[in-house]
Amino acid sequence: MHIAAQALVALVALIHACFLVLEMFLWDTARGRKVFATTPAFSRESATLAANQGLYNGFMAAGLVWSLLAGDPVAYQAQIFFLGCLIVAGVYGAATVSRKILLVQAAPAAVALVLVLLAG
Repeated sequence: MHIAAQALVALVALIHACFLVLEMFLWDTARGRKVFATTPAFSRESATLAANQGLYNGFMAAGLVWSLLAGDPVAYQAQIFFLGCLIVAGVYGAATVSRKILLVQAAPAAVALVLVLLAG
């Protein structure tokens, strides 16, 4: 169970590292506009906001990577904290922006959190 939990935590970290790249570097490109279904005008005008969101996702990914490298009890506590933050942010994003965020962000973090708690 522990290995599965750690693998899923790593996957969630990777997902959020990808969000960092998409939001900070690809937001105002054809690929970024396709992923987020935005227009060229909107992506141009909101690039700074997207970069800020990408930075947040990078910090979440970094926190999860740190939790994978740290020893217990810090690793366990950090995983619960960062996964919990991602679940709350995903639920909020689903309620305010798009339900898809629930599946892309909150669901993987929730499954990882359940596995971390069961393994702990």
